[in-house]
Amino acid sequence: MSNDLYARYGFAKKGLIEAIRLGEGRLTERELARAFDLKGEQHTGLKQALLALEDAHIIRKTRRGSYKLADGLPPVAVVEVTGRDADGEFLCQPVKPELRGPVIILTPGGRTRGPAAGVGDRILARLSLVPGEKVYEATVIRKLDPSTRRVLCVLRDNNRGPARLMPVNRRARHELIPARGETGKAEDGDLVMTRITSERRHGLKTALIDKVVGRVDSTYAGSMIAIAEHGVPDRFDSAELEQVEAIEPLTMGKREDLRHIPLITIDPADARDHDDAVWATADDDPANKGGWVVMVAIADVAAYVTADSVLDKGARKRGVSVYLPDRVVPMLPERLSNDLCSLRENEERPCLAVRMIFDRNGDRIGYRFIRGWMKSAARLTYEEAQAAIDGTGKGKAKTLLENVLKPLWGAYETLRQARARREPLEIDAPERKIVIGEDGQVQGVHLRQRFDAHRLIEEMMIQANVTAATALEAENSPLIYRVHDEPDSEKIRTLSDFLPTLGLKWTRGERPTPARFNTVLKKARDTDHHETVNEAVLRSQSQAVYETDNIGHFGLNLPRYAHFTSPIRRYADLTVHRALIRACTLGADGQTGSERSQLDKIAEDVTQSERRAMAAERDATDRFIAAWLSERVGGEFQGRITGVTRFGLFVRLLETGADGLCPVSRLGSDEYFVHDASAHTLAGQSSGDTYRLGMPVTVRLDEAMPVTGGLLLDILTAPEPGRPPKDHNRSHDRHRRRNGLRPKNRHARRKR
Repeated sequence: MSNDLYARYGFAKKGLIEAIRLGEGRLTERELARAFDLKGEQHTGLKQALLALEDAHIIRKTRRGSYKLADGLPPVAVVEVTGRDADGEFLCQPVKPELRGPVIILTPGGRTRGPAAGVGDRILARLSLVPGEKVYEATVIRKLDPSTRRVLCVLRDNNRGPARLMPVNRRARHELIPARGETGKAEDGDLVMTRITSERRHGLKTALIDKVVGRVDSTYAGSMIAIAEHGVPDRFDSAELEQVEAIEPLTMGKREDLRHIPLITIDPADARDHDDAVWATADDDPANKGGWVVMVAIADVAAYVTADSVLDKGARKRGVSVYLPDRVVPMLPERLSNDLCSLRENEERPCLAVRMIFDRNGDRIGYRFIRGWMKSAARLTYEEAQAAIDGTGKGKAKTLLENVLKPLWGAYETLRQARARREPLEIDAPERKIVIGEDGQVQGVHLRQRFDAHRLIEEMMIQANVTAATALEAENSPLIYRVHDEPDSEKIRTLSDFLPTLGLKWTRGERPTPARFNTVLKKARDTDHHETVNEAVLRSQSQAVYETDNIGHFGLNLPRYAHFTSPIRRYADLTVHRALIRACTLGADGQTGSERSQLDKIAEDVTQSERRAMAAERDATDRFIAAWLSERVGGEFQGRITGVTRFGLFVRLLETGADGLCPVSRLGSDEYFVHDASAHTLAGQSSGDTYRLGMPVTVRLDEAMPVTGGLLLDILTAPEPGRPPKDHNRSHDRHRRRNGLRPKNRHARRKR
């Protein structure tokens, strides 16, 4: 039963589930109908909805005919692999939002065909509750992505033995054999997209070679592999290119003339598409003394990409632009993304702008959306803008200091006061920047510097996004929200068990809030555990998604939020633009009835596109860094343990931010190491000496694999002294596993 059908019958799906939850098993169908004031056909709709929720194992009917939430999860469900926990275990969540809540851990192995399931994969899984815990284990029945039978490989054919196809995915466990006659399609060292043809239980699988993607020794192999492996659409079809070439540049027409306002763009030095421009001035209204007027002007993509056009369908398919170390895979053809829509310096462009008025406390007291015609006064980098404010500016940044930059900073200081009162989540998550030379080779890796200029743009974009959601709600217009749920109870339980091991407290039973997390982060700031606590808090958070049902944004601590400021690179923003154009009567090219009816599906699609892009960006970054470090194999590096699992330790190298694995077998030839999940440690079975999460270590790089992006490390730092564990059965389990046997009680291992 789709959400629009729920609406037709006069109630919301989430509202119905919430009513059943609050009813605690006391409400019958008749009582629910009375609560929602449903009659006639609406009552029929309620009956259908209850049956659908029962079939989905979201609710169950009691013996007395009342309804209550179902106990636990169904035995079989479609789940998505969303990430890793602090121990490196893969975490899953049901695709159906109503089933989300309990922690689901993907068990290793299973009978999945093709590469092992990884982040972003959807799988049909058998779910079982771990005895004594509120944690489920998911066993793969099969992967559901239609591309699972397609595997990206490197052909190895050196005429000294049988040819092999080596999967580039580091989670793939086995190589493949080219089918008869297939090796003639490619050469040794070619990256090839293969299709598995045999699914034998024993022995290597056979595969056909569908196409050659490129060379594994190419400078650009890291990006090519990421694009091919994740299925990132990186080509525009002929119909899209024909349509974009036929576009005539717009003229001002009836748009509001904003050319007299010195709007400027502030972007990274290597940015080519400029979505947003900003301007601020002190409010001259005597009734708003100390207040500010802020304008955020956004590229008017909707004026060029109309709903249901060929360009629109292509943009929706791609969902987002993908930013790889050596290239951008744009959502829109370059004539739009880098030219007609981009707010270039000193060039006239159409825009959709919002003029916001803030009082002296930083609270918004008024707004107006404008279909405008602007001319960017300057294109500045973050470094240029910050230098000018710091008194060391040069060139155009220096000339704009008094009339443009200082008012912007004045407005930002006021907005920052409101932000401090709001207390959004303040996780310190440094970004890696890979420097690529003209020859395509990596020249270095460094952490991106973060200035007040970054924070200024970020806060003004947040305010524009909030205002967009507010305006659409005021007009009762459906829209796609950017939502971020609060952490679930199991993640909080895991965090509250871990923090005391670092001398920090988290009181159970109290509702998690951004302010509570910030208190913990602040206490850890000047300690050796700063990075570890930031990582643990980050892993405890839910993932932000796009939804048509608003639950607010936990991380930003906002009741409503929508993406409005980047329509060149995010399709969700384009839908919000069209909704604003229609709701504010700003033109005839706004949201159509067809688009409005598909918002649920669009929200789901763009969420998946975003996750696909994030996975591709992460994997490409890992491969570029591995290629760079391959010249330094044998070298020693400083790092920090960021993941503790039963099979080894994940270590993040401080110099590059790259993650590598030290298998447990390399920690000591005379010692068995036992995994303690609650303490996030590996402890020696006889000595009790311990490696723990967050521990600083020196490592030696033993192997760097550019094809997979994997790093294999040896830890040179001795473990911290400790006491021998009381439970010796775990070492027996490890002994059984090393000899190809399963532990006697795998659930007991999980429980411990």
